[in-house]
Amino acid sequence: CDFIFRLKGILEFACQLDNSNGAQSQSTISKSFQDLRSKVSSKNIVFTVCNSPVLIWPNAGFQSSVESLTEASACGDILHVCTGLVEALNKQLADMEEVVLRYRKGSSFLVPQPFHFQLPKPAGLITVIYPAGVPDSQLQAVREDLHRKFKLPCDRPYLRRANAFHFPDAAYKDGYLRNPHIHLNPPNIEDAKLYLVQGVYSYHHYMQDHVDDNGWGCAYRSLQTIFSWFQQQGYVETAVPTHTQIQQALVDVGDKEPRFVSSRQWIGSIEVQAVLNQLLGVTSKIMFVSQGSELATKGRELANHFQTEGTPVMIGGGILAHTILGVVWSENTGQIRFLILDPHYTGGEDLQTITDKGWCGWKGPEFWDQNAYYNLCLPQRPKTI
Repeated sequence: CDFIFRLKGILEFACQLDNSNGAQSQSTISKSFQDLRSKVSSKNIVFTVCNSPVLIWPNAGFQSSVESLTEASACGDILHVCTGLVEALNKQLADMEEVVLRYRKGSSFLVPQPFHFQLPKPAGLITVIYPAGVPDSQLQAVREDLHRKFKLPCDRPYLRRANAFHFPDAAYKDGYLRNPHIHLNPPNIEDAKLYLVQGVYSYHHYMQDHVDDNGWGCAYRSLQTIFSWFQQQGYVETAVPTHTQIQQALVDVGDKEPRFVSSRQWIGSIEVQAVLNQLLGVTSKIMFVSQGSELATKGRELANHFQTEGTPVMIGGGILAHTILGVVWSENTGQIRFLILDPHYTGGEDLQTITDKGWCGWKGPEFWDQNAYYNLCLPQRPKTI
């Protein structure tokens, strides 16, 4: 926090300099960042370990705890971690300086903001500095350079702000549960492979947001879950739509009459496809199943979807809608289990109840009405970074 206050002080001081003194303000900023880096590298810097009495002076080789640490002690790795942390802090400050100078306009400066990203191996956890106030849409060239640097695919976002790493002990401010399925163990089926949704989504279900949609809003909630996936993967910055906004989108595309807005009418997979296209520009494939018993034979198609696209799937049939988050499927035997996120849940955001009671859980082929028809909406990833 002290570094942030010092950084704001640097920018405020630089902004007070006259526009004609551009070289002077640049020199002031560079010297100030150099001063911060020297403090990080000094013997005065002290690290604390969260929820621990341990204090560590990484640049002085001194540790204060119940017993002294050395490289030969059981916790000796802490010393190496601290050395790496000092190096990382120095690099962040250097990157911040570069961003401040790159995006300055006269006497106007943008605050540099650090974002941490968990990338595929071997890159791992990295930190990127973005200028505050500059939207992701204007940072395309920066991301392209980073994708090349870290050898990342150029068909999906990895480094947008929404992709930033979420630390496990940090709460989500909106109150929705994220990825409840990660707390489940997959079924043990011999010779079967696991195919799951890729990335982060929010669990949307009946009775949330002060809306009583019990009995009619399950497909709306499944659509909201899918929408949240595109939002939290960084494809869009649009808020998850309300029931009314979903209905208005269907009116706007000519699928429904104006009186449909604010009604309690059901929607299905075809409407979900239309709304995703209208609000996000996302295309979807529709899989038609004439009766529920056929779903047991759709393992290959679903496995391929989760392996290549990785988006949640909405399935509607009769009067019920669900979200499919993955499958366990054996190519040799054809055995399959479906990972279901059930929008019909009406309780609070109680993870244990949701997983213990099967509101998010693995289901066999008998879960589906064997004689009812089903339509599945399989959203496709946009090819963009």
